[in-house]
Amino acid sequence: MSTYIIEGGHRLHGSICPQGAKNEALQVISATLLTSEPVTIHNVPNILDVMNLIKLLKAMRVKVDKVGDTSWRFQADDLDEDYISSADFVARCASLRGSVLVVGPLLARLGQAYFAKPGGDKIGRRKVDTHITGLSKLGAMIAYNEERQAYYLVSVNGLKGCYMLLDEASVTGTANIIMAAALADGTTTIYNAACEPYVQQLCRMLACMGVKIEGIGSNLLRITGAEKLTGTEHSILPDMIEVGSFIGMAALTCSELTIKNVSCENLGIIPDSFRRLGINLELRGDDIYIPEQEVYEIESNLDGSIPTIADAPWPGLTPDLLSVILVTATQCRGSVLIHQKMFESRLFFVDRLIDMGAQIMLCDPHRAVVIGMDHKMPLRANNMHSPDIRAGIAMLIAAMSAKGVSTIDNIDQIDRGYEAIDTRLNSIGACIYRRD
Repeated sequence: MSTYIIEGGHRLHGSICPQGAKNEALQVISATLLTSEPVTIHNVPNILDVMNLIKLLKAMRVKVDKVGDTSWRFQADDLDEDYISSADFVARCASLRGSVLVVGPLLARLGQAYFAKPGGDKIGRRKVDTHITGLSKLGAMIAYNEERQAYYLVSVNGLKGCYMLLDEASVTGTANIIMAAALADGTTTIYNAACEPYVQQLCRMLACMGVKIEGIGSNLLRITGAEKLTGTEHSILPDMIEVGSFIGMAALTCSELTIKNVSCENLGIIPDSFRRLGINLELRGDDIYIPEQEVYEIESNLDGSIPTIADAPWPGLTPDLLSVILVTATQCRGSVLIHQKMFESRLFFVDRLIDMGAQIMLCDPHRAVVIGMDHKMPLRANNMHSPDIRAGIAMLIAAMSAKGVSTIDNIDQIDRGYEAIDTRLNSIGACIYRRD
């Protein structure tokens, strides 16, 4: 287990560029299984979850070559069907949440797939019902393998396009169904589909590979399956979660910072959500400039009541940024209610922030009231343990602003979503030491 040792109180300065988007990378790399032709993907982030998925593809006998600093070429022309049915494959998938995204492509390409109960963040129950139900509507027969603790999906006569109304706008569920439908016979209509930019990117990549997809960017998709997909090249968007994390860091450390090449048109409501905390943001071309401020005042509602910032499916605020917004609010002026609707355990890390001197009332597993201290009472250093990626980065942001030296254990969780974050932040003024 690795540890971060953070000396707080240092202001950031200069500019920083976000990595490629983790969530998009997991989707488009899995989509390379749909064709036997080469697919080249650019701007791939060098983070633990993505590298583990690439290792999984290598174990499946996908030819994988690194062709640039952030560019990889994949060719799935000789898949090892025996390995894909093995206990080792199921065990690997169970330890990597992103592995759920190989199920749709394997089912479409080979007619069978194992669906292991995935691992990942400790943020509460994350059901896979949407995946299973959607794939079954396409014609997959499903049985539970008690010995391997995994679902076994098989398509005897091939997948058939159909109409389906999803019970929730699941991002990975939508992506899995889209990829399975890409090789299905006929047209698949998905209503209440997730429409995040990363799902849009997956659709555009598949369109370049020969799939006809209508409604990209909406919650109503029509996918006309192709008999065979071709190779393509694809570039991954900047990670909107990392962009939001850098905005929070700048505000909590009272820093002046420029975030470069953020793809502003794909950030949605994120800039405005931080503006509600009193953070001045300037969009300069495709960059975000955050000036140094003395006061960050939370906007009250029009009737003067305490505002609520809540997560919601796109184009609402992504739940992955609520932890960052919460910790940023601890040093603003005013109060805000943070409402985490989509996961029931993501707010439990606030106990560590309370130990640091933050004024937070945890109302229940989904809601917390933050009373900002206006930088008049800085957070105190603390020893912490990261339970998941987003709580880990929120703890890191808190430690960067705190008085004294803090430690964060289990930073492998942070590595899953943030590439060399200590090195990159140290280059703009932070003081973070990694102990392995």
